[in-house]
Amino acid sequence: MHSVTYYGSYGVVLAVVLAGALLVIVAFGAARLIAPRRPNVGGKRTTYECGIDPVGEGWSQSQVRYYVYGFLFVIFDVESVFLFPWARVFQTLGYQAVVSMAIFIGILAVGLLYAWRKGVLTWA
Repeated sequence: MHSVTYYGSYGVVLAVVLAGALLVIVAFGAARLIAPRRPNVGGKRTTYECGIDPVGEGWSQSQVRYYVYGFLFVIFDVESVFLFPWARVFQTLGYQAVVSMAIFIGILAVGLLYAWRKGVLTWA
């Protein structure tokens, strides 16, 4: 009796996977049947469809500092995610939690200081 319910749970997972695969197949098939296909060599197959003719190549070099800004944002966003719940229950926590949070903020401060000293935070 126990093995019937055990394998039954696999049956549910299999049914959900099959239903998902069927949904994807039906969606792609319907898109292929319904979607209009009117290729226009003059306008549709250009690099951009915004109405402005593309100038130059499609490849451009991005500066690394934009990625560094994004990375620093993620770091300090994660800091706030951990800091706000901790501050909410600050009075019920012991000194060990205060020391742990001080170490956490200290590590982030050292990272920010390192980025500042390397000149990463200057925009231009």
